Amino acid sequence: MFLWGGTCSCQFHRKIIGFIAMIHIDKNSGYFYNDFMFMKVLRSSYLERMIKMEASFHRENRKNLLEAMPDNSAAVLFSGNAPRQSADAYYPFFCSRNFLYLTGVDFAGFILLLQKTKGTAREVLYILPHDLLKERWTGRRPTAEEASAQSGIEDVRYVESFEEDFRRAATGGAFDSLWLDLFNHTPEEEPGEAHRFAHSAAKRYPGLLIRNLLPQLRSQRTIKRPCEIAAMRQAMTVTRAGILAMMKASRPGMYEYEYKAEFDHALTSRGVLTSAFPSIISAGKNNFCIHYYSYTGQAQDGDMILNDVGAWWDNEVNDVSRGWPCNGRFTKEQAALYQCAYNTSEYMFSIIKPGMPMASVDLTARKYCYEQLKAIGKLNSYEEIGKYMWHGGAHHIGYDVHDEVDMTRAVAPGMVFCVDIGIYDEDSGIGFRLEDNCLVTETGCENLSAAIPRKLEDIEDAMAH
Repeated sequence: MFLWGGTCSCQFHRKIIGFIAMIHIDKNSGYFYNDFMFMKVLRSSYLERMIKMEASFHRENRKNLLEAMPDNSAAVLFSGNAPRQSADAYYPFFCSRNFLYLTGVDFAGFILLLQKTKGTAREVLYILPHDLLKERWTGRRPTAEEASAQSGIEDVRYVESFEEDFRRAATGGAFDSLWLDLFNHTPEEEPGEAHRFAHSAAKRYPGLLIRNLLPQLRSQRTIKRPCEIAAMRQAMTVTRAGILAMMKASRPGMYEYEYKAEFDHALTSRGVLTSAFPSIISAGKNNFCIHYYSYTGQAQDGDMILNDVGAWWDNEVNDVSRGWPCNGRFTKEQAALYQCAYNTSEYMFSIIKPGMPMASVDLTARKYCYEQLKAIGKLNSYEEIGKYMWHGGAHHIGYDVHDEVDMTRAVAPGMVFCVDIGIYDEDSGIGFRLEDNCLVTETGCENLSAAIPRKLEDIEDAMAH
């Protein structure tokens, strides 16, 4: 039996939510908004320190992982490193999501060791030591005290001692199985740090059974806890502000990079310094590239604007898509196609509930959208749906925009995934997506992004003001 303290709590989130709630209630959604007051709170709190989940959240995640691991086993996770871009530059660092989920510490070169021996849990976090010269170039490294406070791990050491600590435990019989986050999106990808460590450990300790930790972590991350959902709600208020900024600024002749600048400014002015993922913002014919990142196109009068964007908060992300005519008024054909997507989305939010097979979410959306497109004369048979719907209609979100979760599970309370209805009519030059974030409840589901204009008339009204 393990003795662990703490529960999932986000006092800061509750403070912000409560503060905003006293100010204004959106008449359509019931969500609370007040940009001025929200930004005032952020500037006095967020910009003074990095707001993160409380240590109890990460402590609970490690507890659940250790309980799932067999006795006499160890788990090693790496935060990762930024790949080199050029001689003196690196790509932006993106911490391993599973390492972040278990520790809350977002820094390159760190290692987490979890050990379960004779029913006793041991946790060690290995960090980089203070280095004045390197820190002059790359920034201050967290101290052991700071890393301990954020993660809830009391035993914090320097990475130089990891190899010897691991050798001593492995050869001393402390564990006979090693669990690693052996994730590769495709088999062709270059082996990551965990794969290299697995190869080395297999050679150095031939009696050690090496196992993949990823299925267990996927299972844990599938169901979001209350503080995660609270963070997603806060991320959504920021995303809403960014999308509204783009809608209100939209005009014929506007460049895609100008739309992106509006979105980025809305985020940074609210303390969110980077988007949740590279923003997809396109106009006209560029809408037919699903993952478009050039931002060089110019909106022509009558063009649809497609955006697929998101913000993050406390490492939780959202993913929202909206489409609108750059001039603020839908043409008859644009309106007809958009209504097909809207009707499909509304139908999905009316039927998604616990117990529904996850695989049927996409299938049901495609079949319903087919009926809508057939009704306006676009299709004659379901076999033609691929001409207009080019991608799946659902994916999970959380610590990543396509969250690594257990896709074999049925829909269950606490899941959060996108309902993503994309329609691409190349013949008419109309392409867009309507993507919203679905929180599964005990009896049905909630549209977390409902407050971002999604009805045709609401979009036109937002653009007119």
